[in-house]
Amino acid sequence: MLDFQKDKVRVSTPLAERMRPKVLSEFVGQTHLTGPTGLVRKIIESSKLPSLVLWGPPGSGKTTLALILQRYFNYPKASFSAVTTSIKEVKVFMHQAGERWQTQKIPTIVFMDEIHRFNRAQQEAFLPYLESGAVILLGTTTENPSFYLVAPLLSRCKVLKLDPLSPKEIKILLKKALIQGFENPIKFEDKLLDIIAQSAQGDARIALNLLEIVLETTKGKISGEDIKEILGEMSLRYDKSREEHYNLISAFIKSMRGSDPDAAIYWLERMLTAGEDPLFILRRMLIFASEDIGNADPQALQVAVAAFHAFQAVGMPEGVLNLVQAAIYLACAPKSNAVLKAHKLVQEDIKKFGSLPVPLHLCNAPTKLMASLGYGKGYKYPHNYPDGYVKQQYMPGQLKQKQYYFPTQRGMEKQIRLWLKRIKQGGDK
Repeated sequence: MLDFQKDKVRVSTPLAERMRPKVLSEFVGQTHLTGPTGLVRKIIESSKLPSLVLWGPPGSGKTTLALILQRYFNYPKASFSAVTTSIKEVKVFMHQAGERWQTQKIPTIVFMDEIHRFNRAQQEAFLPYLESGAVILLGTTTENPSFYLVAPLLSRCKVLKLDPLSPKEIKILLKKALIQGFENPIKFEDKLLDIIAQSAQGDARIALNLLEIVLETTKGKISGEDIKEILGEMSLRYDKSREEHYNLISAFIKSMRGSDPDAAIYWLERMLTAGEDPLFILRRMLIFASEDIGNADPQALQVAVAAFHAFQAVGMPEGVLNLVQAAIYLACAPKSNAVLKAHKLVQEDIKKFGSLPVPLHLCNAPTKLMASLGYGKGYKYPHNYPDGYVKQQYMPGQLKQKQYYFPTQRGMEKQIRLWLKRIKQGGDK
C-alpha cells in the first residue's frame, strides 16, 4: 500500500499535456528517428525542414515530434485539425502563406493533425503550395498513408513511421511525471508503475491519464488491486475496418504458413479477444487450407470445413476451441502452394490463348451428325487399361506440352508426384 497527499495532484492542465516535451533531448522513445543517426535529428542538424507525415498509433509521439520540429525552425506556423477545420479556412491560410513566400521568400509551417480525414480534393489543395515551397507540411495520422493520402501529396512528403512505446519507455515517462508533473514529487511503488505501463498498450497519453486518474480517485492508499479495478479489463487496440485488422490477420496467416502453431493461436486469440468476427477468421482458414497446404495434406481442407460448421453449430464461447484446433492442425500440416501456382499458370494461358477448342475425341457425340463429324472418335477409356491410365491428349493442341501442377516433395504430394511420374514416364525412378 502507498500513502500520498491528495492535494499534491490537483493541477488544472491534464498531466499528459504538462509532460509534453519541448525539446528533442526530453523526448522518450522512437530512437530510430530521434537517436544519433535518426532522421529527425538529421533534419534538425541540417537546418532544412522537409514536409513530413508522421504515421503511428495513438500516443506514440507524433504531435510532440511535430511541435518540437516547429520550435527548431523559426518560420511562421499554424496548426489545424482535419476534424474541426474546414478546407475553406485552410485555403485562406494557404493563400496568405503563398503571398508571404512571393514577397519575402519565407516558408510557412502548417501542422495538420489527422490529415487522413481530408478527402482527395481537399488534400490536393495543398499541392501547389508544397510545390512552390510556400508551405512546409507537418501532418500526423494513425492510418497507413499509402491508403489514405493521395499519391501526389505522398510523393512530396517524407513519411516517418512511429512505433508503440514499450512498457519500459512508458515507465520512464511515468517516473518523470511523478517527479516533474506535480507541485511536489510523488512516491509510487515500482510494481504499480509496471501495471500502468503494461495496461497502456504503447500509448503514452493513456499511461499518463491512467496515472492521474489513479492518484485522483484513490483515498490515500494505493494497491495493485485498486489500480486493476480502476483500469478494468484492458481494451485491446483493434479496428476491424483499418490497418490493425489487416496486420493481425496477416500475422495469423504467416504464422500458420511458417508452421508455428504457438504464434498462430496467439494471433488468433488476439483477434477474437478484440472482437473480430470468428467466421471471417474461419473463411481465411478455408482459403489457407488450399492455398498453403493443398494436396500436401488434403485432410487440412476437411479440418477447416469441419471447424467452420462446428463453430456455426456451437457458437461462442466454446466454439473458440474449434478455431484453435483447426489453426494448430493447419500450422502443423506439411505446406505446398502448388495449387495456387497451378491456378495462376492456368489463368495466364487462358488470358493469352483465349477460348481454345476442345479436342474432338474429348467431346461427347449424342447425335449421329456429331458422331459423323468425329466427336468422341478415338477416345480411350482409362478404366480399360492397367492402372486406370492410358496416355492420350487432354489439352487443346496449342497447350498439349503444358504443365501447371507441380507437386512438391512434401506430405501427400510426394506420393502424388511419384504416381504421376510413374504413369507418364513408366516405372518409379
